[in-house]
Amino acid sequence: MVERYSRKEMADKWSMQAKYDAWLKVELAAVKSWNKLGFISDDDCEKILKNAKFDISRIDEIEKTTKHDVIAFLTSVSESLGGESRFVHFGMTSSDCIDTAVALQIKDSLELIIRDVNELLSALKTRALEHKKTLMVGRSHGIHGEPITFGLVLAIWFDEIKRALELLEHSKKVISVGMISGAMGNFSHAPLELEELVCDELDLSPAPASNQVIQRDRYAQVMNAIAILASSCEKIAVAVRHYQRTEVYEAEEYFSPGQKGSSAMPHKRNPVLSENITGLCRVLRSYAIPAMENVALWHERDISHSSVERFMLPDSFITADFMLHRLTNLIKNLVVYPENMMKNLNLTGGLVFSQRVLLELPKCGVSREDAYKIVQRNAMKVWADLQQNRPAINENGESLFLQNLLNDEDLNKSLTQDDIRSCFEYGYYTKNVDRIFNRVFR
Repeated sequence: MVERYSRKEMADKWSMQAKYDAWLKVELAAVKSWNKLGFISDDDCEKILKNAKFDISRIDEIEKTTKHDVIAFLTSVSESLGGESRFVHFGMTSSDCIDTAVALQIKDSLELIIRDVNELLSALKTRALEHKKTLMVGRSHGIHGEPITFGLVLAIWFDEIKRALELLEHSKKVISVGMISGAMGNFSHAPLELEELVCDELDLSPAPASNQVIQRDRYAQVMNAIAILASSCEKIAVAVRHYQRTEVYEAEEYFSPGQKGSSAMPHKRNPVLSENITGLCRVLRSYAIPAMENVALWHERDISHSSVERFMLPDSFITADFMLHRLTNLIKNLVVYPENMMKNLNLTGGLVFSQRVLLELPKCGVSREDAYKIVQRNAMKVWADLQQNRPAINENGESLFLQNLLNDEDLNKSLTQDDIRSCFEYGYYTKNVDRIFNRVFR
């Protein structure tokens, strides 16, 4: 529970207090802007800025009658003022206040998410550099392929999360817009200059054009950026879950002293964090669809989007913040087992070197078709030998595959014994890791 409460900073941004604070901030920015335009006197402006406040319980009480949250809010604010209250919300419609305020909340929340992602990137980079040369087997279709390093796996995760960060930064720019354009967005009751002054005060950009709302494609971009981030985070979590499988056991989540894995089986150490992350990422992706469906509103506006956003926005940001915090700690504390990685790399009796042998034969004039036949038939013998429980590596340190190749008459016509043995060197597969890292982390 300590971890959950440590994310209070994000939750606070979506509390009722934060919501009305943002509304009041927009309304006061409008008052200041009307004052700059000469419509509100300095005296009335000063009174409003000094005294305007709201009471949440009073807003709730008023809303029981009005059935309109903005009117209830404005009524509560007016009760803290005198005659100058007539200038609050002047020339504005509800969405001028709400959408501009929500833009502030989303912008602030994205800044926290961006901070979280940068912390995740830092953790991934640290672990990637630590395991830059840690050999392991690469897999495709879940089947052993060729040697790679665990550092390369982490570098790929880093590169992918970095792209997600770029999408988040772009979506922050897209959402950081405000509007004070009136009921239909035609600026009939307030000049464009008012909107420009308000947005400048709030560090937002004016929406180039709006109707009665900020257009919801902007929200959809934010939700899709979070959804893509979630997909990449789930990818990492799923990989960790695979690495922790008993049959694999190449890495595992940190298991703290006193921690329990099962009420029935005391031996259990389960990947509960990465499983939790997987589930949270599914939830985060689910918000992309309603966010995109909110784009198509009737004419200048309806409120079909409102009910969605009232829980979609706080839920997605609070969940993303929590998930990223959990994933970062998982990566920082991930326990890696290089010995087991090497054990698994040798599990298939040298088959991971098959392509290296295949590519040597065409250099000697052998057709690719014949080369493939030679290498494949020796590889298939290894699979059969492994099924018969023959040791993958003999007492001389030679793998089954190497033994088969050394005894193949057709192969020996093209390659010497030393040539064949040289195909089983791990350094061949790690020679470009430094250059890859330079490209990823430059």
